[in-house]
Amino acid sequence: MSSDSKPRVPLVILGAGVTGLTIAYIAACDSDVDFDITIIARDMPGDWHSQAWASPFAGASWSPNPLGATDERVRRWEQITFDRLWDMAPSGLVKRAPAKVLGETDGLLSTIWWQDLVRDFKLLSESEVPAPCKVGAAFTTVCINPFEYLPWLRSELESRGVVFRRQYIRSLDEVKPLVGKTGLLVNATSLGSRSLIGVEDTAMYPIRGQSIIVERTGLEEFVTVRSGGGLSELPTSITPRPGLTQMNTASLNGTYQVGSWDTSLDMSAAKGIFERCSVIAPCLKEGTKILMHTVALRPDRKGGPRVEAERISLPLVRSGSLAPNLGGNAEQPQDITVIHAYGMGATGYQRSWGVAIEVLSLLKENM
Repeated sequence: MSSDSKPRVPLVILGAGVTGLTIAYIAACDSDVDFDITIIARDMPGDWHSQAWASPFAGASWSPNPLGATDERVRRWEQITFDRLWDMAPSGLVKRAPAKVLGETDGLLSTIWWQDLVRDFKLLSESEVPAPCKVGAAFTTVCINPFEYLPWLRSELESRGVVFRRQYIRSLDEVKPLVGKTGLLVNATSLGSRSLIGVEDTAMYPIRGQSIIVERTGLEEFVTVRSGGGLSELPTSITPRPGLTQMNTASLNGTYQVGSWDTSLDMSAAKGIFERCSVIAPCLKEGTKILMHTVALRPDRKGGPRVEAERISLPLVRSGSLAPNLGGNAEQPQDITVIHAYGMGATGYQRSWGVAIEVLSLLKENM
């Protein structure tokens, strides 16, 4: 279909994290619809010191998670994303890395739903598993450096005419003039969906993650230690990062504190992270340069991720006139379609491309 004959559809995306950016990329590259895309967000790629969003501070690798064992849709998202990231490795934005998942109990072996998703999977023999772990599996995974990957996505989008608008949106009523009568809205606001008036999803909750970004040669292997089949409050992992601009960096994780809103840096926790990671990689004990400490809130959701369409009438029904009154044309009645895409927890990167493809399908169904 030629560009002249493609329908032109306004598309507003709330949120410039990895999910929102990837959705924008898939929509911008679509061959059937000419989406006129505007991304609205409080935080943008380049805001590396804002703790109000999670994407810059993610481990950003593919790592097994329990939900994939029971949710076929999540498994599909992750397979699509893994394959896409694998194919991106020659660009330098993605690193193919040898990987190990180690377990302190046999529970790890009961949840290996992902052995056909990754590359080069094999179970480790007892002699290959370092103490105090008892079991393990090896494979090849993919790793990303958010400080390079997010700016790349933004650059690609801007080259395709996508507009970035920095704005804090408090209510869906505020985006009504931008969506217009024929446009569509994607809500990729993650934890912001708790307080976004018109969504107010109280199923959203934070998982506090603290990490250390280091520079050290010799960290070429992704390693994560699990206390059982799932994640403990003090998981340990080392994620090597690709480096187009800075070589030999890695993320040392971490914490997994469900329900914690605390974004303050805990140096005693950092000490524990470094010590646990040094057991896995003794080379950390000498010659390691600490680049930064990070604390971020992973946006998880009770009941699992939300990726679905919803028809919403604007202006919002005001109970006791408590919703902000914007006046003017914002008060004219109108229904809009909202595609929700949030609640990925600590797995936003490893589901991003699969989620984006599903969102594109929902957008087309609701044009």
